[in-house]
Amino acid sequence: MALKRCENGHYFDPAKHTTCPSCGVQNINFEPTRKKDEIKLADTLPQAPAGGAGVTAPAGGGAPKPPRAGEDGKTVSLIHKKAGIDPVVGWLVCVEGADRGRDYRIRSEKNFIGRGESMDVAIRGDETVSRENHAVVSFNPKARQFKLHPGDSRGLVYLNGEEVDHPSPLKAGDHIELGQTKLLFVPLCDDTFTWE
Repeated sequence: MALKRCENGHYFDPAKHTTCPSCGVQNINFEPTRKKDEIKLADTLPQAPAGGAGVTAPAGGGAPKPPRAGEDGKTVSLIHKKAGIDPVVGWLVCVEGADRGRDYRIRSEKNFIGRGESMDVAIRGDETVSRENHAVVSFNPKARQFKLHPGDSRGLVYLNGEEVDHPSPLKAGDHIELGQTKLLFVPLCDDTFTWE
């Protein structure tokens, strides 16, 4: 790769840019980098054109309020909302398969199982497990009940050797099979304990 130097002394890759990317873009105002805590909300809002024409303002005037802590648009579980944390309510432990010996935390409400990084229970070592939503383990904090749900992927899920085609109650010691992986269910929350 041979870099080219423009008349202002900037180097650039001519295979990616026809002109100097620093010089070739006209009328751009580059500001110095500032720390996040130095930036004020007013600095990030677009400025109204002269005369205020064509600008929609919030009712009652003023700038929109920044989100409060915990109001960043993410959905949180009921237990998380009450306790301020998202505590573990049980575990799945891999007893057969490529991830044998690994444990997975189960949290309140829905826990999506698949091999993808975005899954709550990510079974990375088994390529026969669907990337997303192979199955779901849920915990209902009001009823203190766990259930196993079939996912919306191609793969089947089994509970104690039986195919799961509708939500099925889970109890301590149950075995869940997906692909070539077998998981043992270990609850923490039950009739004797819950996070409230």
